[in-house]
Amino acid sequence: MADSRVGSNIKFRRRIRLWVSYVLLTAGAATMIIPFLWMLSTALKESADVFTFPPQWIPDPVKWENFSEAWNALPVPFSRFYFNSVFVSFTVTLGQILTSSLAAFAFARLRFPGRDKIFFLYLSTLMIPGVVTMIPNFILINLLGLNNTFAGLILPTVFTAYGTFMLRQFFMTLPRDLEDAARIDGCSFLGIYWRVTLPLSKPALATLTTFTFIGVWKDFLWPLIIIDSPRKMTLPIALSHFQGIYTTDWTLLMAASLFVMAPLVIVFLLGQRYFVEGISLTGLKG
Repeated sequence: MADSRVGSNIKFRRRIRLWVSYVLLTAGAATMIIPFLWMLSTALKESADVFTFPPQWIPDPVKWENFSEAWNALPVPFSRFYFNSVFVSFTVTLGQILTSSLAAFAFARLRFPGRDKIFFLYLSTLMIPGVVTMIPNFILINLLGLNNTFAGLILPTVFTAYGTFMLRQFFMTLPRDLEDAARIDGCSFLGIYWRVTLPLSKPALATLTTFTFIGVWKDFLWPLIIIDSPRKMTLPIALSHFQGIYTTDWTLLMAASLFVMAPLVIVFLLGQRYFVEGISLTGLKG
C-alpha cells in the first residue's frame, strides 16, 4: 500500500509539473502572437478606429482595401522593393553559407600552422559592434565606387565570424572515419567538403540560412546609408516612408508590415525542423 501511494504521488507531481509547463508555454506563446494579431486588426480598420478606447480587436467594418492601398501608396511600386529585398537576402545568404562553410571546414578539418590562433583572432571580431565598422565600410565602399549599388549593399555582409564559428563547431562533431574513407577512395579536400561534410550538415546549414535571411531581410541601417535611389531600396526603408513628419497612417503601415513579415514566417516554417535540430546539435564539441 505504501509503495502504491508513493507511486501515485509521484505521478500526481509529474502531472502538476506538466500542466504548469503547458500553462507557462501557452502564456509565452500568447505574448508573442498578440502583437501580430493586433497588427492584423489594425491593418483591417478605418483610420479613425485605430486609437478608440476600449481597443477594438475585431474591426467593424473590415476594410480589405487597406492592403491594395498600401501596395500602391508609394511612388515606386511595392513589388520593386520586394524584388530588391529578395535579391539581396538570397545573395547574402548564399554568400555567407559558402564563405562560412569553407572557412569552417578549414578550421575544423585542415591542419596548418597557427590554425587555432587565426580562428580565435577571427572569432574576436564578434566583440566589435557593427556600428563601429559601419563608417570604415562605408568609406571603403565609396572609394571602390560601389555606393548606391547592390554590390556595395551585399559585399560587406557576405562574411560572418558567427556563421564560421557555428559551422566549425558542427563540423567537429562529424566522425572522421567518413572523411578517412573518402580520402582512401581518392577524394580531395574539396571533394570531402562537397560530398561528405555538407550533406551531413543540413541542420546547421538550415540554422545559418534562417538566421542570415531574417537578419538581412530586416536590416535597415546599412541599406539606408548605402542606397540613395528609391528603385534600389529594400522593404525596411519602404516601411519608413509610411511615417510622415507629423502624421502616420497606421492602417496602411500595418498592412505593409504584414507584407514584409510574411516571407519571414514562411522561411521559418520551412526550416523549423532543421532549425531546432541544428540548435540542439551545434556547439557540442570544442
